[in-house]
Amino acid sequence: QVQLVESGGGLVQPGGSLSVSCVASGRTASGYTMGWFRQAPGKEREFVAAIRWTSGITYYADSVKGRFTISRDTAKNTVDLQMSSLKPEDTAVYYCAGRSGTLLNYYRDSVYDYWGQGAQVTVSS
Repeated sequence: QVQLVESGGGLVQPGGSLSVSCVASGRTASGYTMGWFRQAPGKEREFVAAIRWTSGITYYADSVKGRFTISRDTAKNTVDLQMSSLKPEDTAVYYCAGRSGTLLNYYRDSVYDYWGQGAQVTVSS
């Protein structure tokens, strides 16, 4: 069993930067695929980024590629999402997710077993 807890987020102006972090407890995330998803009001939850814990291989949604960076700290058992050049349309609750194994369909929220409680990111002037 893995527990995921997010931190960070907040309010930032368009063009600014912000980060959200997720700590995994209960067991090491080694061998896991970790993902970040987001859900804006009135919209479905969508894939943002994912990382394979062991190899560090990363994946991004086209909408955030070049602006967001996902990374993991194997010593701290954390996965971070660094966001830059933020736009109002990035406003959403950001969720950390995890599942054991190398996921081919890492972009589907239904394949993840573990979820954090979410962190609000608001981009507004």
